[in-house]
Amino acid sequence: MMDNQYFVGWGTLALINAGLAQGKNRTGLNWFLLTLILGPLATLILLLVEKREPQ
Repeated sequence: MMDNQYFVGWGTLALINAGLAQGKNRTGLNWFLLTLILGPLATLILLLVEKREPQ
């Protein structure tokens, strides 16, 4: 039972990071996939990167 909660939480974090990335004019899909690999570390990186100017 605990394993399912772990995967749901990890997936939710990935979705949240994808939204945060799009808010910073970055590719949501890339950050979603990166979060699946790095987890909370990707969140920290995303919070530290600066917002891109629209092209």
